[in-house]
Amino acid sequence: MASATPSLLDRTGMDFADERIALACAFRWTARLDMHESVANHFSLAVNDAGTKFLMNPRGRHFSSIRASELLLLDAEDEAAMERPDAPDPTAWALHGSIHRRVPHARCILHVHSRNAVVLACLADPTLPPIDINAMRFWQRVSIDDGFDGMALDDEAERIAERVGDKPIVLMRNHGVMAVGETVARTFDDLYYFERACSTYIEALQTGRELHIVPGEVAAKTAQQWRDYPDLSENHFRELQEILDREDPSWRS
Repeated sequence: MASATPSLLDRTGMDFADERIALACAFRWTARLDMHESVANHFSLAVNDAGTKFLMNPRGRHFSSIRASELLLLDAEDEAAMERPDAPDPTAWALHGSIHRRVPHARCILHVHSRNAVVLACLADPTLPPIDINAMRFWQRVSIDDGFDGMALDDEAERIAERVGDKPIVLMRNHGVMAVGETVARTFDDLYYFERACSTYIEALQTGRELHIVPGEVAAKTAQQWRDYPDLSENHFRELQEILDREDPSWRS
């Protein structure tokens, strides 16, 4: 994750400033790419070694206007979180809290209802075939949650936490998508490329013509090449922050 400048950190005095700034960038760009939905989606980032303390967007705030300082600092082990004056959204608390409590390696969790990923999640067969280089990035790297039973509360949240495993993408049937990773930069990059891969696939289906699907060994080779490509996610995310800074650096505050 990119770090804020020392002078900015001195002025803000924010706890976990670097983490807040990185997550704020992800919110802003998700809104620009129209991958969010109203004020209903949520991102979180663990800030302690156990993964139980995490930052998350406040209830009812639009992604396009979120600033680093207003992110909530929550503890997944704190049963009184929903009694706070600034209590988080209940579905977000249930889903993200459950994952941060049960899956320590899930440092960053980005959950959206992006258009094309939702379309894929609504198909009878929600698998993403390796038809283009972006789809190949996710070859055998998507976990599909088939048990949708309403909003992510209680048992729903616990079940989804079990589905995370070691995959960077959880496709939530009839619901949305969740990207999970170690850093904001890498997790956002996965979310971005998964939505693009879904878009290509959905548009290809709309042609009604036969798809050209590459062999599994080619897809596996390409997926590994994606993982080995140096600094791709970090460079992408650095550029996004620099664009925001040139336009209006107040998002960092």
